[in-house]
Amino acid sequence: MSIQPKARMSVEEFLAWAEHQPDRFELFDGEVFAMAPQRVRHAEAKFAVQLALRGGIREAGLPCHMLPDGVTVRIDDATSFEPDALVYCGPRLDADAIAAPAPVIVVEVLSPSTGRIDTGQKLVGYFRVSSLMHYLIVDPVKRMMIHHKRGADGLIETRIAAGGTIDLTPPGFRLDVSACLTEP
Repeated sequence: MSIQPKARMSVEEFLAWAEHQPDRFELFDGEVFAMAPQRVRHAEAKFAVQLALRGGIREAGLPCHMLPDGVTVRIDDATSFEPDALVYCGPRLDADAIAAPAPVIVVEVLSPSTGRIDTGQKLVGYFRVSSLMHYLIVDPVKRMMIHHKRGADGLIETRIAAGGTIDLTPPGFRLDVSACLTEP
């Protein structure tokens, strides 16, 4: 069992500490939070989204990469999140990297313990990352996807979909929503 530190931490301190822990954590405003164990529904939805993103990137022939959960996204000096999937473009990251410096797409799958955080603090936080264009929230219970997209003049456009496709431009591919929503 790992012990969470009591002192506030920077992202650098947190990443150095977290790398040696048996459990997974996130950092919000300098405070460490343990990540709850995931349910099968969550794991299946996460895997479906990861496959759909990877397939969309390949089909479009883009120089982008999908990373599954486990890679950190730095929000600022005191906050970092670990999305369920992310997409970045450009050269492959170093194999020992633990953070993705310029994600274009991040995905969170809702769970009973994270719903309010994913739709509140993380929504605001992720869009503080200048490279981020799309934040996808998958609700495996209601079988829908919420697509937040960075629009013109800093506006965030939102679409809720239970089927069809979502345009993820940039980087330039369409995501089949149904492929991301696993059967109950």
